[in-house]
Amino acid sequence: MERVRTLSEKLVIDAPAERIYALVGDPRRMAAFSPECFSVWGRGERVGDRFTGWNRRAAFVWFTNCRVVAASPGREYSFDVRTFGLPVARWGYRLVAAQGGTEVTEFWEDQRRDDWRGRLVEALGLLFSGTPAGDRAERNRAGMRATLRNLSRALA
Repeated sequence: MERVRTLSEKLVIDAPAERIYALVGDPRRMAAFSPECFSVWGRGERVGDRFTGWNRRAAFVWFTNCRVVAASPGREYSFDVRTFGLPVARWGYRLVAAQGGTEVTEFWEDQRRDDWRGRLVEALGLLFSGTPAGDRAERNRAGMRATLRNLSRALA
């Protein structure tokens, strides 16, 4: 099975991009929208800022270390995720004016390498999140859909 390396989900939200960005551009607010994230330590509002995200799924709890790589108010917010010093993924949001509001695209880009580090990250993912590598893309897609729905409800 070929590994999925990128995913995205889109939703038009009836709110201006600046209002949406105020929520997605502050990772400390993510626990209100994400089905996995329950806490964020640190600030993550400007490029280069670092924060730690705490996640939970069923009985599994894990953390990731993140660094903001794009912070353009009203347009894009994204961050790189690492665990135990190993690259995992880039997560982010792109905002574009659309009929009926703002089109919000949540995206994920796999950054695991195809060597021992990638295999180690996959093993850690299974250990901490309970999700096998082959199921990661579909779990991420479901999480994106839930996050975007929750974000839309919060802005209604």
